[in-house]
Amino acid sequence: MASINLIEAFQEFKEAENIDRPTMMKVVEDVFKTLLRKKFTSDENFDVIVNAEKGDLEIFRRRMIVEDGEVQDPLAEVAYSEAIKIEPDFEVGEELYEEVDMLDFGRRAILAAKQTLASRISDLKKNVLVKKYDDRIGEIINAEVYQVWKKEVLLMDEEGNELILPKSEQIPQDYFKKGENVRAVVSRVDMKNNSPVIILSRTSPEFLAKLLEIEVPEIFDGLITIRKIVREPGERAKVAVESFDDRIDPVGACVGMKGSRIHGIVRELKNENIDVINWTNNIQLLIQRSLTPSKISYMDLDTENKHADVYLKADQISLAIGRRGVNIKLACELTEYDIDVFRENEGELEEFDIDLDEFSDEIETWVIDQLKRIGCDTARSVMDLSVDELANRADLEKETVEDVKRILAKEFEKE
Repeated sequence: MASINLIEAFQEFKEAENIDRPTMMKVVEDVFKTLLRKKFTSDENFDVIVNAEKGDLEIFRRRMIVEDGEVQDPLAEVAYSEAIKIEPDFEVGEELYEEVDMLDFGRRAILAAKQTLASRISDLKKNVLVKKYDDRIGEIINAEVYQVWKKEVLLMDEEGNELILPKSEQIPQDYFKKGENVRAVVSRVDMKNNSPVIILSRTSPEFLAKLLEIEVPEIFDGLITIRKIVREPGERAKVAVESFDDRIDPVGACVGMKGSRIHGIVRELKNENIDVINWTNNIQLLIQRSLTPSKISYMDLDTENKHADVYLKADQISLAIGRRGVNIKLACELTEYDIDVFRENEGELEEFDIDLDEFSDEIETWVIDQLKRIGCDTARSVMDLSVDELANRADLEKETVEDVKRILAKEFEKE
């Protein structure tokens, strides 16, 4: 027969390995049955036989042979005199199978069918891609950088599917070159102009969670669970972990011997500081741990309003707040409490001190040297001792000591 060759169309099906054969057969059958309905108004008496290996198809028309003059439905019946022209041995009551010449549909109809088939194949590929990546949301994948743009990076997976890594999902320190392999987590699948767009992320907490799962077997095996992760990509991350086995130290397992497990993750995240802490339901202890690396003195907790006032020594405040306030921001996110940091004993007169040498223009140098000899190097250390004690220990006249104390007190009054 003069059939239409569909090798190109079928080749697309073969390349789309995830499209199963029954689906392929059904699509091709539907396309050509539509063609038949347009020409014959019905497709009930036609069989579409698809040969996917050869890349072609055959269409057969079935009609019942009836006596001449008794044809009531030309689509389902054929006169005996017409049937014996095809095959002389036919008899009334038999079925006539006749191959349909594709050229009878006309060149335009055939081209339309091929375009429809290509469109259906494309839709199937899209559906397969959407389903594949919908099932992989939250998984880490390796992809190759194909093109780098200002607002996003285009990557290709192992099957040649296009993936997008937007600027907003990149770590600030990320720098990509064409051809290099990049690890990221599948964030979501968007539809744009009726086409699926797979969005990747390197900034989401899930990315860090999956990296930990890869590096820490105890997490993969379920012996340690990650309760919560908060991140400021490229800056700092806090990971709260819990162990279901009392013999396992969850923090130690995640960090590894001499930091061996966490170092690889830190490098992947462009030197992002990762604080791994033990999860606890004791909110006061959790807040204390979340403010690592600072050490708090005490806190006032308002559980009803989820607020905590934390008091620290002066040298711990900057550690608690962190660079650009990142540490305290992450602590708030991790604990879900509003945390305010205060200097310990704030509200009381802050004790400042001044080196005695600063008073050399008012106090004679030899007097200062005598006071230093007994350990009084600062103004506060002199003021803390009585006149008699200073006079005896420093071997000074009482009047001299009183003058010194008067000068120092005047300075404190100014402050």
